[in-house]
Amino acid sequence: MKPYLIAPSLLSANFAQLGAEAESVLQAGADMLHLDVMDNHYVPNLTVGPLVCEALRKHGIKAPIDVHLMTKPVDRLIVDFAHAGATHITFHPEASDHIDRSLALIRKHGCKAGLALNPATPLHCLEYVADKLDLVLIMSVNPGFGGQSFIPAALTKIRHVRQWINESGQDIRLAVDGGVKTENIAQIAEAGADMFISGSAIFHHPNYQEVINMMRQQLAEIRHAKT
Repeated sequence: MKPYLIAPSLLSANFAQLGAEAESVLQAGADMLHLDVMDNHYVPNLTVGPLVCEALRKHGIKAPIDVHLMTKPVDRLIVDFAHAGATHITFHPEASDHIDRSLALIRKHGCKAGLALNPATPLHCLEYVADKLDLVLIMSVNPGFGGQSFIPAALTKIRHVRQWINESGQDIRLAVDGGVKTENIAQIAEAGADMFISGSAIFHHPNYQEVINMMRQQLAEIRHAKT
């Protein structure tokens, strides 16, 4: 079983102090950072570009940065974010005309490649690109805004993808993004996730370490139950 990873989403951080926020949440026990990239086209919001990722690296952030592209098209931004210091790049299958080619492009530039699946996106595209995937991201909210509530039907989808990963024999992470908090992280882990993206639950808490420790405790109990 893979170790559980907690990846705070910087979308909920204080952007006026983004470098300090990134440092603080990593010192509080986060494994990596998650950067939500929205283009006001694929989703109805506009956030950040490659310069922000590059600025975090120049600020001294060494931890992995997981870039989630909620943009259309994706190929140009894949290259730009790889050059800017991303370690993981995930995109939505609806946003690429050639999913296999886009995944190969991510790996060509030295990053781990992922597909993000919206609540109503079917799973069938996964089986054709399993050999090019390092990460599957299940969206448990409709993408575009932070602070949304977890959609319960996502648990069924997580279970299906976990079964598919196990049967594929591939080394693929299963991440969940949207409404992840201390109250439901154990349930999400029990369904099969091993990477947890959480924004407002962490950054809107006065003590980042306290909430991350609470999440770790919940995850440790699930890991113990599974073993």
